[in-house]
Amino acid sequence: MFLTVCLNPTIQKTLQFSSIVPGTVNRAKSHRLDVSGKGINVTRVLTQLGKKAMHLTQLGGDMRPLFLSMCEQDKLSVEWVESNCLTSGQTGQIRFCYTVLTDTAVTELVEESEAVAPGTEERLLEKFDALLEKKTNAVKCLIISGTKATGFSDMVIPDMVRKAKEKGISVIIDIKGKDLINSLQYEPDVVKPNLFEFAGTFMPDLIKDNDLAGNDNITEERIKSTVMEIAQKYKCRIILTNGSRKILAADKSNFYYVEFEPVKAVNSTGCGDAFTAGLTSAMEDNWSANHPLDFNAAINEGIRCGALNANLVKPGVIR
Repeated sequence: MFLTVCLNPTIQKTLQFSSIVPGTVNRAKSHRLDVSGKGINVTRVLTQLGKKAMHLTQLGGDMRPLFLSMCEQDKLSVEWVESNCLTSGQTGQIRFCYTVLTDTAVTELVEESEAVAPGTEERLLEKFDALLEKKTNAVKCLIISGTKATGFSDMVIPDMVRKAKEKGISVIIDIKGKDLINSLQYEPDVVKPNLFEFAGTFMPDLIKDNDLAGNDNITEERIKSTVMEIAQKYKCRIILTNGSRKILAADKSNFYYVEFEPVKAVNSTGCGDAFTAGLTSAMEDNWSANHPLDFNAAINEGIRCGALNANLVKPGVIR
């Protein structure tokens, strides 16, 4: 079984327009509401690929029944812990995020999460430990995605990576910042942020105006050198997606680029998560069959799933 973890649950509102004129009333030609967030998107695509997947998160506030009902509609298995505390007034309310689609652009508007109440982290780790101990439908692969809500410590995600690795469970992480830096010491199998997140974590001087500054050979060589240094030091594979541009990948011995044919996106929201699901599914197929890992084939399955997601309005799906 795949266990996915995301500590920032999201309800996604998607609005479609032909075009938008700033400063005027713009009426959507269609709209939809979906349960989302990086971990849910990965879980949904894994489920659509025919894999058994369980999602772990925290939930609180008025939107929890809606979140869980939409998970049920999508046939998603979810384990959750309480994140609110009536005496402290902290609700851990589920955030809303918004995707605005026009004929020419995809724009995401992201709410920051509310703080979870004291005790949420302890309850979450207790639930996590119980899931790792299960003998039936045992966890074979852990996927941790996204940022965490305020109120969690900097060690909650690294602790989960450590515990999984100690039990021989494969670990794939799509995280950034301190969560990524603190997790590397436990040697996750695959590190898969996007290029912007990787640069922001290890080379923050390359980030300017919320974009990657510089597109020259010196910048490219610096990124390549940093990727190889981390892959070798922590014995992991690294994959850096970069939208519709070539993928950067490395293992302990090799660095290479993976070119692919970009598609015109209807909605790019969730494409990276669909990629993660496809990649991990293909890797698990090799491991289950006791075959040597065909890393290129796994990356190509990720690309296939990402492209399928891009052609659909609903985020984090392949059909």
